[in-house]
Amino acid sequence: MQFAFADHTLDTDTRELRRCGALIAVQPKVFDLLTYLVQNRERVVSKDSLFAAVWNNRTVADSTLATHINAARRVIGDNGEEQRLIRTIARKGFRFVGHVRSSLGDYELTLASGFPVQSFRACLLASDRPAIAVLPFVNMSGDAKQDYFSDGISEDIIMALSKMRWFFVIARNSAFSYKGKSVHAKQIADELGVGYIVEGSVRKDGDRLRITVQLNDVTSGKQLWAERYDRKFSDVFAVQDEITDAIAAAIEPRLYTAENVRAQRKPPESLDAWDLVMRALWHFWRVTRADNLLAQMLVEHAIAIDPNYAQALALSAVSHTFAAHMGWEDAATATPIARQAALSAVRADGEDPWAHLALACAYAYTGMIDQSLAAFEAALRLNPNFSLAHGSYGLVLSWVGRSRDGAEAVSRALRLSPRDPFSAIYHGVAAYAAFVERDYWEAIRLAREGVRQRKDFVGAHRVLTAAAGMAGEVDLASATLQELRRAQPNVSLAWVASQLPLKLAQEREHFLEGLRRAGLN
Repeated sequence: MQFAFADHTLDTDTRELRRCGALIAVQPKVFDLLTYLVQNRERVVSKDSLFAAVWNNRTVADSTLATHINAARRVIGDNGEEQRLIRTIARKGFRFVGHVRSSLGDYELTLASGFPVQSFRACLLASDRPAIAVLPFVNMSGDAKQDYFSDGISEDIIMALSKMRWFFVIARNSAFSYKGKSVHAKQIADELGVGYIVEGSVRKDGDRLRITVQLNDVTSGKQLWAERYDRKFSDVFAVQDEITDAIAAAIEPRLYTAENVRAQRKPPESLDAWDLVMRALWHFWRVTRADNLLAQMLVEHAIAIDPNYAQALALSAVSHTFAAHMGWEDAATATPIARQAALSAVRADGEDPWAHLALACAYAYTGMIDQSLAAFEAALRLNPNFSLAHGSYGLVLSWVGRSRDGAEAVSRALRLSPRDPFSAIYHGVAAYAAFVERDYWEAIRLAREGVRQRKDFVGAHRVLTAAAGMAGEVDLASATLQELRRAQPNVSLAWVASQLPLKLAQEREHFLEGLRRAGLN
């Protein structure tokens, strides 16, 4: 059964909630609660009825019920103040008051099924996120039997991008209604209500496969990014997965950049929370102390506008823990701020990978390593192509002695985003993993690459100095210590012991010994 209301469809058979055709992630209990309210919209539903239907007659705390009601409102664009769709009836319960259309058939809000074009435009205007459509890739092989592969690439990219909560991704059926048709990109953008379009082609020639893809800003007419992938066709599904991951990881930062450029053109008095976060991200990715501070100021402004803005809260938390790691902020000051913001981000949107990354980083700096690793894994389940999460996960794994797992996580981060602004940090993490393995010369090589990319990256300087000390390279250790002190004037053995959450005592002492041998006191 499908129920349509406002710009949403609720499919109880597939357990999917969509807005303008785009899939929305919903926690299972929240989905059950929303379904029950919609199905019983002709009456007021009591708390006891919800306990029976959603929690199998198990009484739960009122705060738990309130949290789930708020989450149900949030996923359908409602809130506790307006109560346009889910209304609280004092001392009685709740009622779904939105106009609902139901259908037993294959009802989907797409152009092909007659959903009005104006509704897609309305969705774009109503959403606080930019919208993107992935058009079906063109099969250039001259063999219709190869359509399955070009279609599969397009569908996988749609699914991968849908895991990035920052962007509104048009569903597969809506995008595929243009397959085989010659329609101008501007018309597609107007009809689907999107600002960005991904399109590409697939050509198979013998045992070789060539895939081209490009990301276009339809509003400006500019091509934001383009790439070509040449692979052997030996394992078609492995190739499909590899290219999908690479494309999804490459598209995300280009969208951030484009949205920041758009925000920069607005006068300061007209900036909304989204614009502020896009500006903050631009500064965050520059990876400098001054830019990180500016990013924090911008997200604080965004949170003041919208206190439940998950992306702003998550970015605030990540920027504070990163500042602590770099020695820009005292961990004792930064960590409580980061943890509070991260917890608020997860409460605001439990399906946002950035929120779980934020919580993972905050937990790591409070010594809650098991909880940190679990939060990293949650972030990566939600978005397996999240390079920053892979790199940060690798660092914490190395902190607890799982250096090989850490090196593997960092390697994946670099494969996903080889030109990432955090590439220097990933090399520093890989260097520390090698240090834990007692491979000091490999640690030196990797740390040098991190320093080469970013001369101010103190993490790589610390590992380089410790590795040189343990390798017995007196001259190198002396020179690297001098550079470390230049990059981080407040560094000392006491600072490292108190500020870096190295859980295993033997590894903490191992790192301190390397720095001690290099001359740090």
